[in-house]
Amino acid sequence: LIGLCCRALGDEDGAEMEIDAARWVFQQLGAAPDLARVDALSQRTAARAAGGLTAREVEVLRLVAAGKTNRTIAAELFLSEKTVARHVSNIFTKLDLSSRAAATAYAYEHHLI
Repeated sequence: LIGLCCRALGDEDGAEMEIDAARWVFQQLGAAPDLARVDALSQRTAARAAGGLTAREVEVLRLVAAGKTNRTIAAELFLSEKTVARHVSNIFTKLDLSSRAAATAYAYEHHLI
């Protein structure tokens, strides 16, 4: 709740700190439903910080930034290589990037990793 209030006031750093604290508490308590809600809040924050990328594109971007190939990403996410290539292309277009190295830098600069 505090994280949502921080977000509503425009304090994204404070929101993430509170959401991370809530995640830790829910993990310690084994509160799976609450943990799932907190994770959904973090994914929305990441997508917002990621220049309009979809949740799946953020997921692919994180794996690209980890140095994984399209083939490895496809296997890990149970997608075809062509689908992964399309996601990578969409990421480059949406973020106005031209290389995997630039995408990796973007992911680090925007705290997506």
